[in-house]
Amino acid sequence: MLALTRKKGESIMVNNNIEISILELRGDQVKIGITAPKEIPVYRKEVYLQIQKENEASSSPKSLEVLKGIL
Repeated sequence: MLALTRKKGESIMVNNNIEISILELRGDQVKIGITAPKEIPVYRKEVYLQIQKENEASSSPKSLEVLKGIL
């Protein structure tokens, strides 16, 4: 993991097309802005993990058996 220190108004570039900006600091919270191409999905980690969990559940052997039964 790379840890960087940034101040309000400063940014971090990832590759050539993703910019992460520090928008606001309030107590122990940091508001960030992410500028990325539309084809690159950006999720909060808890949402990403839920999507992964649902994808795994839908591709389980039991789900495949249900699909075979439909066909």
